[in-house]
Amino acid sequence: QVQLVESGGGLVRAGGSLRLSCAASGLTFSSYAMGWFRQAPGQERQFVAAITWSGGSTYYTASVKGRFTISRYNAKNTVYLQMKSLKPEDTAVYYCAADSSGAGSSLYHNYAYWGQGTQVTVSS
Repeated sequence: QVQLVESGGGLVRAGGSLRLSCAASGLTFSSYAMGWFRQAPGQERQFVAAITWSGGSTYYTASVKGRFTISRYNAKNTVYLQMKSLKPEDTAVYYCAADSSGAGSSLYHNYAYWGQGTQVTVSS
């Protein structure tokens, strides 16, 4: 079965950095676009970033542009989210997700598979 396993979350001070990883199995990873979403307590799940199947195009929500970078390594079935200049408002559970269209999307319902999430906490 398809599994997406996130790692790399933790507690960091404002201005710090973290790199999240998402290891995929049970799917043809190189055919899927991958996305990162986040959900803070009491809020809806929010799009963060996406990358097309080839890695040729990336998309970001406005609040993370210039601070976060999504990338992928198809040979390792892994997608990454490098986060820099972290802010307390970045605190959330971060989820990776797989989109079979390959095109990349900010829309939650386009993603068929989801990981279990990893907590990121940014202290002020």
